[in-house]
Amino acid sequence: MKVNVIFLLLALGAEIVGTIGGFGSSVFFVPIGNFYFDFYSVLGLTAVFHLSSNLSKIMLFRKGLDKKLIIRIGIPSVIMVIVGGYLSSLFVPYILEIVLGCFLISLSLLFLLKKDFQIAPNFKESIIGGSLSGLSSGILGTGGAIRGLTMAAFNLEKSIFIATSAFIDFMVDLSRTVVYYQNGYIHDHDFIYIPFLFGIGLLGTFIGKRILIKIPQDQFKRLSLVLILIIGVVTIVKVTLW
Repeated sequence: MKVNVIFLLLALGAEIVGTIGGFGSSVFFVPIGNFYFDFYSVLGLTAVFHLSSNLSKIMLFRKGLDKKLIIRIGIPSVIMVIVGGYLSSLFVPYILEIVLGCFLISLSLLFLLKKDFQIAPNFKESIIGGSLSGLSSGILGTGGAIRGLTMAAFNLEKSIFIATSAFIDFMVDLSRTVVYYQNGYIHDHDFIYIPFLFGIGLLGTFIGKRILIKIPQDQFKRLSLVLILIIGVVTIVKVTLW
């Protein structure tokens, strides 16, 4: 089986922009992957790709982890990603892709139009945000934007924010990788991409960190939101017209 180089380059771009924007690469990787693979294969590849991506973030932004947030947001995220992973097998891929497109459009427009939108940094909001993030990750393959919005309420220092989010994401990805494998989403013919995606996760995070140091994050976050909006629109157009 041939390796699609263009897909790998797009995956690298998704990892770089995801690191800079703080939303994680899956919000870009999942819709990009849908152009090359079936939806369930994309879910499996995303989980594996994120494992290396988050390990890289934990190593490169290792200034500290917020244990309180790991418990408040991480535990409900892990529980709900398992639930979402099993629920994903009950839906038709066509429907999931439409839901994904609407999700990306709604979330990007919310952040673009409501720049000061915040979630209160309370226990209840942390549990709800973590649960929604995990459920979204399990069913749609991406939930980092919801978790990022929840964590932003705590006004964490940048490196702590990224490291803590990556640690939670790592637990989520480890959990859903097991579920996706049991569901048969990780196919034999996709294994050829796994070594490349592990390398891309490391390289993309490193490049993203170097760029993040030199350029204001707000500018890139706005750019990433515009890209998310475009990808959401393209995803719906692809599903409905092609």
